[in-house]
Amino acid sequence: QVQLVESGGGSVQPGGSLRLACATSTRFLGDYVMGWFRQAPGKAREFVGSIRWNTDTTRYADSVKGRFSISREYGNNTVYLQMNNLKPEDTGVYHCAAGYSSYDYWGQGTQVTVSS
Repeated sequence: QVQLVESGGGSVQPGGSLRLACATSTRFLGDYVMGWFRQAPGKAREFVGSIRWNTDTTRYADSVKGRFSISREYGNNTVYLQMNNLKPEDTGVYHCAAGYSSYDYWGQGTQVTVSS
């Protein structure tokens, strides 16, 4: 059974940084995508960014461009979300997901709170 486990969440002040990690229990084969999503209280889940494993191609939501970056560590099947210049509106539960044509596997999420 495929498992994705997020870590690295916490509480920071506006302008601060956090780095989230998503470790997978298995090495996916082929050209799959790993994505990050977030959900704030009372709001729908939204796409944050993604990385295509084979090409290292990344995509980001407009709201995080220039502040967030996604990278991967091939050897340990881990994807990172580096978040800089955090804003209160970045608060939410951050989930990683993986799949090929759709996101079939999801982690439980890690809480990020940005508050002064």
